[in-house]
Amino acid sequence: MLKLNHKKLIVWQKSIELVKYVYIITKSFPRHEQYGLISQLRRCAVSIAANIAEGASRKSRTESSRYIEIARSSLVELDTHIEISIKIEYLKKQDIKEIENLTNEVFAMLTAMK
Repeated sequence: MLKLNHKKLIVWQKSIELVKYVYIITKSFPRHEQYGLISQLRRCAVSIAANIAEGASRKSRTESSRYIEIARSSLVELDTHIEISIKIEYLKKQDIKEIENLTNEVFAMLTAMK
């Protein structure tokens, strides 16, 4: 694995935790959601971490900011899918608190980077 600077960023590390947690919680979703909510949640979470990494690799501030904005947008999309998962009762109460903490933390860090 490459030893790149983005891996030192707390926001990237937290986004990786978020990816891991999303994968864990979606394991308990109904099988028929494999290509629906499960896929959407996982793709959004992975997109957050990937865009943080890509933004960190850009040389210009403008390009970096654009990728941070994309990561933030993916987080907002993730939040919407989480809300849907809560409404249709796919998430347990203990899962909701943990994912809420992680998403709020990552969102605050991304907002501060803009």
